Amino acid sequence: MKELIEILKEIKPEVDFEKEKNLISDGILDSFDIVTLVSEINDKFDIEFPVTEVVPENFENVDALYKTIQELKND
Repeated sequence: MKELIEILKEIKPEVDFEKEKNLISDGILDSFDIVTLVSEINDKFDIEFPVTEVVPENFENVDALYKTIQELKND
């Protein structure tokens, strides 16, 4: 989880990702941020984030994103 928050803070340092629960619906992360985030996650966690998993629900908050990463690591 710590690594994920570090990646997010590199992209948007002004956001408190541990408290924010509506990253997509509140417009905190935009499409460019998502593309950057997926690339960084692929590198950091040594996974392949498939296009089918790039859906708003998986990026809405840190917990949802971390859960998705864990599921991809276990596949």
